[in-house]
Amino acid sequence: MPDDDAFRLRVVANALRLFSEQGYEATTVDEIADASGMSRRTFFRQFRSKEDVVFADHEILLGQAREFLAAGHDDPWSAVCDTAMLVFDRFSGWHDITKVRYAVVRAVPALREREIVMEFRYQRLFVDYLRTALPDEPDLDLVQFAAVVTATHNYLLRRMVRDAEAITANDVRDALAALRRGFAAAPDGDRDIVVAVFPRGTSARRIAETVRQQLTDSE
Repeated sequence: MPDDDAFRLRVVANALRLFSEQGYEATTVDEIADASGMSRRTFFRQFRSKEDVVFADHEILLGQAREFLAAGHDDPWSAVCDTAMLVFDRFSGWHDITKVRYAVVRAVPALREREIVMEFRYQRLFVDYLRTALPDEPDLDLVQFAAVVTATHNYLLRRMVRDAEAITANDVRDALAALRRGFAAAPDGDRDIVVAVFPRGTSARRIAETVRQQLTDSE
């Protein structure tokens, strides 16, 4: 990780710790700067606001995801799934930050709105990439695929963070692979999205197996 990214990630961790201990509104920029060993001026050179610092690691990941997709891939559908895996792996490695942020964001409505916008930026990145890489594919297919990959990733990540589920990278990879096979197997112009609803507490492995079976049965 570049030094600048590592520095920004440390500031994110310090800020989230303070928000968790003191509350988001009660924590000042000066306190975040002091905890991170920098001046107020340096803080504002790196981040525009307290809200920005909450999601600064997302900005790092969006940049990494954009670079990964730009590298060129033989299978653009799988490249989107691989990018989602990259994001999951990073957040798994930053588990403490991810867990604290989840609690902080849930307590502040403005942050929840910002989180929704951030999630849409990943989805839009996937759509833009697919439109460039697969110009002859139906646009609705590209939008649907980007949406379902993003939703599947976010669902499993939240289960790991919020419910302390033992979600592994293999669970996420299996679920995304099932989605990919669904698009690969269907004839052009006749692809379907399988939407499944599961009770709370259903394991990620059970979800992946059920989706895979439904896709297989529909072939």
